[in-house]
Amino acid sequence: MKFEGIGIGESDFRRLRLRNNYYIDKTMYIKDIIDNQARVILITRPRRFGKTLNMSMLRYFFDCDIKSSKELFEGLKIMEQEEKYTSKLGAYPCIYMTLKDVSVLSYERMITGFKSAVLDAYREHMYLLDSDKIYQFEKDRINDILYVREDEETLIKSIKELSGYLYRHYNKPVMLFIDEYDVPIQTAYVEGYYEQAIKFLKNFYGVTFKDNSYLEKTVLTGVSRVAKESIFSGANNFTVFTVLDNEFADDFGITTEEMDKVIEDFNVNEEKDEIKKWYDGYRIGNVEGIYNPWSLLNYLIDKQLKPYWVNTSSNDLIKLTLKNSTTVKEKMERLLKGEAIEVPIDLETIIVGIEENENNIWGLMLGTGYLKVDEVVNLAEGIYKLKIPNYEIKLLFQEIVKSWFNDKVVGNNLNSILKDLVELNLSEFEMKFGKLVEEMFSYMDVGKNTAENFYHAFVLGMLVGLKDSYYVNSNRESGMGRYDIMLEPHDKRKNSFVIEFKVANDMNEKTLEDVVDSAKRQIEEKDYESNLRERGFENITKIVFAFRGKECKMEVV
Repeated sequence: MKFEGIGIGESDFRRLRLRNNYYIDKTMYIKDIIDNQARVILITRPRRFGKTLNMSMLRYFFDCDIKSSKELFEGLKIMEQEEKYTSKLGAYPCIYMTLKDVSVLSYERMITGFKSAVLDAYREHMYLLDSDKIYQFEKDRINDILYVREDEETLIKSIKELSGYLYRHYNKPVMLFIDEYDVPIQTAYVEGYYEQAIKFLKNFYGVTFKDNSYLEKTVLTGVSRVAKESIFSGANNFTVFTVLDNEFADDFGITTEEMDKVIEDFNVNEEKDEIKKWYDGYRIGNVEGIYNPWSLLNYLIDKQLKPYWVNTSSNDLIKLTLKNSTTVKEKMERLLKGEAIEVPIDLETIIVGIEENENNIWGLMLGTGYLKVDEVVNLAEGIYKLKIPNYEIKLLFQEIVKSWFNDKVVGNNLNSILKDLVELNLSEFEMKFGKLVEEMFSYMDVGKNTAENFYHAFVLGMLVGLKDSYYVNSNRESGMGRYDIMLEPHDKRKNSFVIEFKVANDMNEKTLEDVVDSAKRQIEEKDYESNLRERGFENITKIVFAFRGKECKMEVV
């Protein structure tokens, strides 16, 4: 196969094909769109999973105003299908609109960005100004938009009116494609103008879809599924397809079969296992083993195994949702250990207060690509087991956990505290650690049934900052029991650690000194350090922590 480079970041299907860039044939997506009976289709996928390129492909296939479309699709799978599908090539006028750039700090700027997106859609059809089927007052309205003179009321009606003009000009129904529909919504929530944005968007989509007889079919894509009631209440025959649905499951991302061809085309078979570890692991519907296309293509260019996808966004909404909940932090600790968490999932995201509703948090993280379905526990009740999909996402979570601590440490950053620990400046470490505990904990944080897990998650999260020089192991067997945390240096000459926790749950039952003594007996009797000794580690330090609310006592055994 001959191709001319990888068009990384190229989301225009026509340019990609004309430049003969490497292309994984996703044209059966066109067949899937034609076969689907819904008039309004919303497909949600993680960012950088090929949504914009696929939307561009739909436009170039269906658009009757593009003369070279047959050339673009020559040799691709869709042209091997029966006439039912190939006859749709160039069959409809199309409106293409992207909202990816409507990510701004205020409502006023959002409206400006929306005007720009509508202007781009209208600019593709300036020939309507010369059409004898368009009335003069309608041409005046088109000019208002082309010269950005429209008010909000005109903006709200703009796409429905454009579909009406095209229907009359061509005497054919219109295909409407709206890419990244949810960018304004998520940005509005993070930046604090959500209510204004939702009011406008609800009016815009209500007018665009409700009783719009000019439209043949509408396809929207985005990252999250926003509750239908919030902006799509006026849409008829509206169907959503998320990462949990089988429909369109193999149309986005790179499947295992497609990956085998990539491996062959780029001769990277020796790196296959490492590529899989870093960028594989997604599951969409019943299709498993889906690779992140953005990360994979970047790797094929520079041949470095490192995070690519997680660095293409600020991850602000994810960081916001994970920030305050104790139970969420406990589950994060389990995820970072490679375990699955069993949670109810509702992908119809209610953005407002999302960080206060744990079920919405896990739904958002699944839908946006930060977690994957490991097992369907109860489909009727929406119970799933979720895991971190790959090493790239694990690194992001480690950085988020580390940021929780850096945000709370006053006067001493987390690296300073960890340096005191590994260099055995333990009196300094205990003092700084005590301040950190006091600053981070509130009495409301710790429930009786979750206390030990909470403190464990807290310390384990703090130790994520040592990942470059230590293996941080948790709850594994050693000696005659399971230690809480073991720090194993990459270099055996450096200090290693065994850490044990004890929590005083009853304020009247024990002093912290009693709890420390109990932890010391356990760490000695269970011989937790044996695992390190047997593997040649000599500089072993055993530390016990006793907790009660904001109180903490540490002692070296």
